[in-house]
Amino acid sequence: METYQLRDGLIVPKVGFGTYKLNGLAGVNTMVQALSNGYRLLDSAFNYENEGAVGEAVRRSEVPRSEIIVTSKLPGRHHAYDEAIVTIQESLLRAGLDYYDLYLIHWPNPIEDRYVEAWQALIDAQRFGLVRSIGVSNFLPEHLERLEQETGVLPVINQVELHPFFNQEEQRAYNAQRGILTQDWSPLGRASEILNNEVLSEIAHKYNRNVGQIILRWEIQLDTMPIPKASSTMRQLGNLDIFDFSLTDEEMTTINHLSKPEGRLKNQNPAEYQEF
Repeated sequence: METYQLRDGLIVPKVGFGTYKLNGLAGVNTMVQALSNGYRLLDSAFNYENEGAVGEAVRRSEVPRSEIIVTSKLPGRHHAYDEAIVTIQESLLRAGLDYYDLYLIHWPNPIEDRYVEAWQALIDAQRFGLVRSIGVSNFLPEHLERLEQETGVLPVINQVELHPFFNQEEQRAYNAQRGILTQDWSPLGRASEILNNEVLSEIAHKYNRNVGQIILRWEIQLDTMPIPKASSTMRQLGNLDIFDFSLTDEEMTTINHLSKPEGRLKNQNPAEYQEF
């Protein structure tokens, strides 16, 4: 597994494992399997209601805790400073972990406009030793600028929707200029439309790969971190089998041309979308 080094020094894998809808004992087994198959980052959230399953997977895995990057996220309903601190503590109690490696604000919820307060809570949670590194999810440049102006601290990661139909070119450039790693949710698009795309299928045929592997390789070469979810061992291993080939500059450009201005899958624009 190749890695990135975050601005604060934390080493993270170039491909993580998404855990959305992996709940209960079945979810635990899928995550233990993923760790066994080579994944070293588990991405969760308070609102996924599976932090307990994530923690149990970490305990059941033969991989040492020190080698696993565990992420969770703060929900919008707990952006108030005092609530945010308690929620992070509650997240750790749910998981049965002593610390999170990464903790993110899930959405800025700009209408409520308490994300700066929430960010200050994450800054202090890091100082208290509850989390190693802090970041955000779904933050636009305007939100990131305000965090820096009001707290002097920028996140090390910004997790955003990113796939061939929505390549986040401007957001990626903004993040990169400020030393923020772009992490990709829904990296395979959550939809068969992308996986059946003719352009991607032609490239996949050339490399004797599946379309999902081509997409993940494209995302790695964009210097981002995809976090695909897969239940079967075959899919889990396949999603990691992307480090022994490279796409050409022309192929990268061809895939980038699939992006659409309105390419979001569910029209979840962080400028107005609210999640509690």
